[in-house]
Amino acid sequence: MRRTVLEKFPAGGPRGSWPAEEFARARRDEGTPAEVVMDLDSDVFLVVVPQQATDSGSCGAK
Repeated sequence: MRRTVLEKFPAGGPRGSWPAEEFARARRDEGTPAEVVMDLDSDVFLVVVPQQATDSGSCGAK
């Protein structure tokens, strides 16, 4: 599944994932299906939304 990153928050912050969770909650309140994931390589929390499927990526013979 492909996702779009809306915002990044440092994992080492004093409030941990709370800022990311609060940002994601505000987006969900606006109707955006945002969720928080951890990027272990970058040590950041990412607020992401799923990308919509497009016809250009479909594999069908015509």
